[in-house]
Amino acid sequence: MQNSTTLNLNGLTNTGVIHRNLPVAQLIEISLRRGESSLANNGALVALTGQRTGRSPGDKFVVREPGSEARIWWGKVNQPLSREHFQKLRAKVTEHFKGREVFVFDGFAGADLAHRLPIRIITEFAWHSLFAQQLFRRPSAPELAQHEPQFTVIAAPNCPADPTTDGTKSDAFIALDLESRTVLIGGTHYAGEIKKSIFTVMNYLMPLQGVLPMHCSANMGDGGDVALFFGLSGTGKTSLSADVERHLIGDDEHGWGDNGVFNFEGGCYAKAIKLSREREPQIWDALRFGAVVENVVMDPHTREVDFESDALTENTRAAYPLDFISNAVPAGVGGQPGSIIFLAADAFGILPPVARLTETQAMYHFLSGYTARLAGTEAGMGKEPQATFSTCFGAPFLPLPPRTYADMLAKKMREHKCRCYTVNTGWVGGPAGVAPRIPLKYNRVSIHEILSGHLDHAPMVKDPIFGFEVPQQCGEIPSELFSLRNTWKNPAEYDVKARDLAQRFIQNFKQYEAEAPDIVAGGPKL
Repeated sequence: MQNSTTLNLNGLTNTGVIHRNLPVAQLIEISLRRGESSLANNGALVALTGQRTGRSPGDKFVVREPGSEARIWWGKVNQPLSREHFQKLRAKVTEHFKGREVFVFDGFAGADLAHRLPIRIITEFAWHSLFAQQLFRRPSAPELAQHEPQFTVIAAPNCPADPTTDGTKSDAFIALDLESRTVLIGGTHYAGEIKKSIFTVMNYLMPLQGVLPMHCSANMGDGGDVALFFGLSGTGKTSLSADVERHLIGDDEHGWGDNGVFNFEGGCYAKAIKLSREREPQIWDALRFGAVVENVVMDPHTREVDFESDALTENTRAAYPLDFISNAVPAGVGGQPGSIIFLAADAFGILPPVARLTETQAMYHFLSGYTARLAGTEAGMGKEPQATFSTCFGAPFLPLPPRTYADMLAKKMREHKCRCYTVNTGWVGGPAGVAPRIPLKYNRVSIHEILSGHLDHAPMVKDPIFGFEVPQQCGEIPSELFSLRNTWKNPAEYDVKARDLAQRFIQNFKQYEAEAPDIVAGGPKL
């Protein structure tokens, strides 16, 4: 709106000029003038994040404090940080901001007015503030006038930590303090850390309000039927929920409460690698003035973006407001879901294009969160896809024990009689590197058949190892893809790989056997 010099900046003092909720055009002007970014020929702002082109999960910490200590799922995901080290980082960040221009975005996380969280994002880059404005829920003028943040993120990309004194593992840090309701981010320019910090906060707060937080996209048909798409980054949540025949509620983060599903965000954060108008027309058209594109290769003369190039990273990203999608739901809310879809980019080529899950199998696969992490989604990953398991399809963002979320999902599925399917967005006919990835159009066919209810009545065959039911026909998908063993050049090799994948599921699930013995039956059998 206008510049402000009287804001309480969560302890930051002696800063330079403070800009609060500047218009999009002004943020773009400032960012270009400061040399933070460049303008592409489609009007989008192009920013580079340097060495870190993905999240840094090993550099994420939670401050150990009495008010939340007993609730936190401590371990690899939620690494403890002492109050002393947090205060050292806070002092370092405060010193870093002295004399610097500050960009502030005040807005909300959560479209449901009963559960929305007033947030403040403080950044040193104009393009980071634009990113926050396009990704979170923007306030009206009256809302901004009365805005009182209940959680603050302070992002200082050019403020590195010293691991020898700050209690960190590298020069990067993402430190969440639930007592002061503050997140400190430093040593990384990757804007996704801002977005995912607030998601982590919502994953802590929402269950306390009876709301299930979910790492999923959601859309809605003309009749109000709602579908949820779970999956890790790069498995197709954004692409498959952006359907011209349905209305997009959101592409990544949602809550499921008594009133139905609601988007935590006000924008989308899509993977842009190999983006084309033919494959993903809605996302392609959303990349215009006001959008932010990260780590793409751009011709310095024509300003044309090469979306095919992975020269900087596979994890090229595009951030844009939800209203850049023509058939989005502006309010960001929908009713109770009738369909749940687990997206798994299977790098081994074992999972069928689509399969139906029982309730117990749904809980097993939810806790397992199987997919393949795609190259570049996280710092330090190589070029090849890596099979992984991520609890509830979002382990890096879960501050509470997994069973908390699993029990809430099971309860809501029973209450609203949700059908549940798994859809393979990965490889068929062989493993990654040998066989092709399943065409996106086939994934869309599977989802259409699920949402229409056609698959509920299709002939099914039970998989002998995984136990889920595989349809023998699904729209125009070639029927041979539902007998994957026969598509391998060496079917005996398929048998070996299928048993190997099943063993990976079983080994991974051992961490839950003590707290979820009732769900073990939903897994594969050898």
